[in-house]
Amino acid sequence: MTNAPARNTKVMNRFDLTSRLVAKLKHEEAVVGGIGNTNFDLWATGQRPQNFYMLGSMGLAFPIALGVALAQPKRRVVALEGDGSLLTQLGCLTTIATLAPDNLVMIVMDNGIYQITGSQPTPARHADIVAIAIGCGIARSSWAADEEDFERLVDQALASPGPTLIAARIDDKPGVGATRRDPVQIRERFMQGLGVRQPL
Repeated sequence: MTNAPARNTKVMNRFDLTSRLVAKLKHEEAVVGGIGNTNFDLWATGQRPQNFYMLGSMGLAFPIALGVALAQPKRRVVALEGDGSLLTQLGCLTTIATLAPDNLVMIVMDNGIYQITGSQPTPARHADIVAIAIGCGIARSSWAADEEDFERLVDQALASPGPTLIAARIDDKPGVGATRRDPVQIRERFMQGLGVRQPL
């Protein structure tokens, strides 16, 4: 994987990138969507039973995905997170690097703002998330230069042992959908999608 500085990457659209990702999921991969617009765009791409839509738990997409990856090592697990949320739980990157699950793919949508709460700037404007991830021990970390490069990196991550982190610079367009806010339904459907619970 190549590592290009964020300033050399194209500003892309989160829903477009999420749609490109979901189109590549052919093997019941689990997807954990972080809170806010990352979650909304995942919902808008089509509700898969293997999708987990987080509500009110900022910064926990990667830790939750790590738990799923460890519990189901034969299933590829993808986590979608915003830059602001990741900054609240940066320590999870060292834990992920230490445990090194082969099946975990992390995608950071970086627009430099806390968009869902009013577009306040995040400290990520002054930080290189990929460099931080590499420094934490996640060697397979890269910025996506453009949409084609994003798809290439996703293909590589889904086919190769991880953990892998892909970061993409995105615009400030709002999420396309709005997740149905029913935590019990979200949990039950996800557990059924992973084959650990039968429908009631």
